[in-house]
Amino acid sequence: MSDDVLIHPTAVVSPHARVADDVKIGAYTVVGAGVEIATGCEIGSHCVLKGSTTLGPNNRIYSFASIGDDPQDKKYSGEETRLEIGAGNTIREYCTINRGTIQDEGVTTVGDDNWIMAYAHIAHDCRVGSHIIMANAAMLAGHVQVGDYAMLSAFTAIHQFCRIGAHSFVGAYGGIGKDVPPYVLVFGTPPKPRGINTEGLQRREFSPDQIRNLKEAYRLLYRSETLVADAREQLKERSAEQPELKILVEFIAKSGRGLIR
Repeated sequence: MSDDVLIHPTAVVSPHARVADDVKIGAYTVVGAGVEIATGCEIGSHCVLKGSTTLGPNNRIYSFASIGDDPQDKKYSGEETRLEIGAGNTIREYCTINRGTIQDEGVTTVGDDNWIMAYAHIAHDCRVGSHIIMANAAMLAGHVQVGDYAMLSAFTAIHQFCRIGAHSFVGAYGGIGKDVPPYVLVFGTPPKPRGINTEGLQRREFSPDQIRNLKEAYRLLYRSETLVADAREQLKERSAEQPELKILVEFIAKSGRGLIR
């Protein structure tokens, strides 16, 4: 496509879509009614964007992605639901991101500055934070929540209603059926907690003291014989002087499926 042609002549853009003047849309892409695309976005060829789907500024979507189509849920009967995507995301080839369902809050959300690699899937009603990496063919079932700066390696599969904590790391081929706490490194077959995501925390400029505190929290939660409820109370007390523990304490308190062990 020539640099001076923003929308390829073979693209089909509904007159009821709202598309910023500088958006680039590639060959044979379809943009349906109800789609809103903000400034600075670039949509590759052969993509399909449907439904009540909102893209914030500066997203780049590569070829053959399906964004905002119906949820893959047998209970879905055509209700009006939404997909909301933030700013600065990279969404690679063949990714699928579905709208929400009325059985939840009716919306799937994706935050900002995420790197979502080829063949990744984000199902209905997921809540994906910001600065997340989803490697090739990582898959989220319905109602999954992923915290900021988490990393899901290739072929990771997350069971419905599970939560993946902020700054955590899930290794390749992991089938996750429980909640992964913030900061925790999980890998293996079957996947198990192996410690703190030290390398990721160092990259994000956590101090040596903060990393030491998190390692001690991990030992209390996973290496001692302390009950989870009691460990949470001890971590809550420590969090007054170690604020990096607060999201861990809150995560444990809200765990519905239980923590991966």
